[in-house]
Amino acid sequence: MLSNVRIVLINTFHPGNIGAIARAMKNMGLTNLYLVDPNDYPSEEATSRAAGAVDLLENATIVSTLEEAIGDCSLVIGTSARHRTFQLPIMNARECAEAVIPEAKDHNIAILFGRETMGLLNEEIAQCHRQVYIDANDEYPVLNISQAVQIVAYEIWMAHQNESIHEKAVPEYPRKKEMDLFYEHLEETLYGINFVVRNHPGKVLDKLKRFFNRSRPEKQELGILRGVLAAVDREAGLNEGMSHAAKNKANQESTHDK
Repeated sequence: MLSNVRIVLINTFHPGNIGAIARAMKNMGLTNLYLVDPNDYPSEEATSRAAGAVDLLENATIVSTLEEAIGDCSLVIGTSARHRTFQLPIMNARECAEAVIPEAKDHNIAILFGRETMGLLNEEIAQCHRQVYIDANDEYPVLNISQAVQIVAYEIWMAHQNESIHEKAVPEYPRKKEMDLFYEHLEETLYGINFVVRNHPGKVLDKLKRFFNRSRPEKQELGILRGVLAAVDREAGLNEGMSHAAKNKANQESTHDK
């Protein structure tokens, strides 16, 4: 179960933090480390700080984009102490762990940590389903990134020991890349029926993505939504104007949903 929980570090600047995070993870039974465009890695400093967790560094997955790190995840949680211009459901570290453990039985879960100086960017938080924060002294709430990972990892370890949390029922949710295909289909349909003007889209599509990320449709519900879009496309005669790739995606999804 814990192997399905991945810690995703985005553009980490100091390699020593990567090593310290690997050690913090291994202390709490987590082994799945993803590095998105690290500033300086591999590094002797990271290896030195990792101590007995060098194996996590050796097995870390290094990718260039966030999309590569979370595409196969059903739940993506961004860590941030700041209030954002748009609001995701917010959990503290303990609530986060209690949400992660039941879903990690059958699905990949990603917990994102941003840059040491500025954390996650708004567009990265926008790809998350939930936001997690760590309770701290209001006069000085800033934690080193390795400390933040240690606290979240500790809460996950403690939740993992609680049998009652394991027993919670979890619906079947689509993976992030399946939601991305839905967003592409939604965008093309809204352009096609002139609900959104292609040259002046405004914020409608962003707001719809945030809405669906917050609400987290289940896999069957997503299939219904894809079916609705396919029916709108047919009635509006949009299939003829769709790109070959978009047609294939729509046909594959429609066949899968049946």
